[in-house]
Amino acid sequence: MYPTQWQEAIVIPILKPAKDPKDPLSYRLIALTSCLCKTLERMVNARFVYQLEKHRCIPLFQSGFRKGRFTLDSIIMLENKLQTAINNIVKWCDTNGHSISASKSCCVPFCRKRGIHPDPEIRIRDVQIPVVPDVRFLGVIFDRRLTFLPHILQLRKRCEKSLNLLKELSNTSWGADRTSLLRVYQEIVLSRIDYGCVVYGSACNSTLRKLDPVHHFALRISGAFHTSPVQSLYVHCNQLLLDIRRRKLCLAYYFKILSVPSHPLQNVYMSSSMKRLFDARPSNIRLFMDRMKLLVSELNLPNVNIQQGNVLQLQPWNTPRFHYINPFASYSKSTVAPVVFQRVFAYHHSQYRNFSPIFTDGSKRADYVGCGVVIEDITHGCRLDTSCSVFTAEAVTICHALQLIDSNMPRKYCIYTDSMSVLEALENYTDRCHPVVCNILYITGRLYYKGFDIVFCWLPSHVGIIGSEQADSAARSATTYLPLALPHSDMKHVILHHILTTWQELWSQQLDNKLHSVKPAIGAWPVIPMRGTDVKLTRLRNGYTRFTHRHLLFGENAPECTSCKVS
Repeated sequence: MYPTQWQEAIVIPILKPAKDPKDPLSYRLIALTSCLCKTLERMVNARFVYQLEKHRCIPLFQSGFRKGRFTLDSIIMLENKLQTAINNIVKWCDTNGHSISASKSCCVPFCRKRGIHPDPEIRIRDVQIPVVPDVRFLGVIFDRRLTFLPHILQLRKRCEKSLNLLKELSNTSWGADRTSLLRVYQEIVLSRIDYGCVVYGSACNSTLRKLDPVHHFALRISGAFHTSPVQSLYVHCNQLLLDIRRRKLCLAYYFKILSVPSHPLQNVYMSSSMKRLFDARPSNIRLFMDRMKLLVSELNLPNVNIQQGNVLQLQPWNTPRFHYINPFASYSKSTVAPVVFQRVFAYHHSQYRNFSPIFTDGSKRADYVGCGVVIEDITHGCRLDTSCSVFTAEAVTICHALQLIDSNMPRKYCIYTDSMSVLEALENYTDRCHPVVCNILYITGRLYYKGFDIVFCWLPSHVGIIGSEQADSAARSATTYLPLALPHSDMKHVILHHILTTWQELWSQQLDNKLHSVKPAIGAWPVIPMRGTDVKLTRLRNGYTRFTHRHLLFGENAPECTSCKVS
């Protein structure tokens, strides 16, 4: 049954880092097999993993190749608790057909003892494991004192090499524009700094500041003069400080952990006695989850319940099939009068007169989020958490409408919505989609099984269609609060809002900064495509040019004005 051609592969050897190229064992073999074979493997693997997850056959601490789990999980757990049961591991490997090489293993004694003390002796099959001062684990270097200084120094060295590409592209007369340079920087340099920052972010401030020169150098390449203040660089390029950026990424990772059911890090908190110890000695580094709880309270983030995704809700062999109709596809609101849309809707409604119409709409303002549903002239309106996004509000409205008709007898319904993004998300379902989208697909499949016939249709908003206007009015004026767990993706907007507020407060204190008088509020500058003109305008805005500040580079005295004799 298995084709012979699928058993053949093109093997490409790749040399391992710091290995002898003459030794055949120094190469990692990459086998390229048939694409159809890989497709079949993915189909089988999806079903196999589903059964393993459903029956909880995979250990809780296994993070690799699992939905909703990340490589940083293992790093965070290693930072919290180190296990040294080598003998049990070797025994388990012997029983299950695995092997551990002593030459490829190493030991790092994590301690803060300053005096002379013997290194531990750990053996694998009577072969002692070498003791090293640091070790790389999933791309992050752990040193014996957990200062992360070796990791940051090596990270800085790698980033400085990558900055050479920016130097080649940043000629002040013919080079790339500021937007292109910042995109290259974000892809090849800033992405390296971001990886693992939730781990090495616990290092002391003096160690973390060693990465700041890399950030500043890249921002100066965008056109600023060498002596420009770093606060001006951040605002002019609209780039966060690395410290604030680490807070943003750590908080996003924290809420992502809370969204994964039975995640092992959800219960990794310090005991009350340990909290008293750390309160007495604030210089000691707390566990990641405790650090994030303090950061949440420090930024005054709202206390919300995070919705947990269910990876087992939709079976991989029963992929939901969803499609919607769009009778208004050939019309544009900018060029067509509302009466045309009303007539098109009337014709569409006559074709689906056997279907009961359901109109849904979501509304979001600065301090209000609501949803409205109109079913057979009965209006339902609910308020949602103010942290919800527009997408979540629209999706929750459709889900709420499906729940309202779930208790009815099987009938034909046509659900109308003005959110094209929700309909496209339902049509292009993936296993990493929005949790409310998964709920809609799950409820829709259940209703189909009961005998319901449900059609989804897009219609434009605010064109005078009565049912849509009623749903919009209900969404804008609802008073009944609908308790809803918030998807972790919506917290990204909340985090960004508070992070930008913190940054704005820091920038508002820079009263002596020359750029502050020109741009008191942070935000993106419009980019001039001509590189030379953009560089000149950048230096004039910052107040630092070669003519006015050249003396700082050469250690000279400030030039005097020939008229008033003032420096």
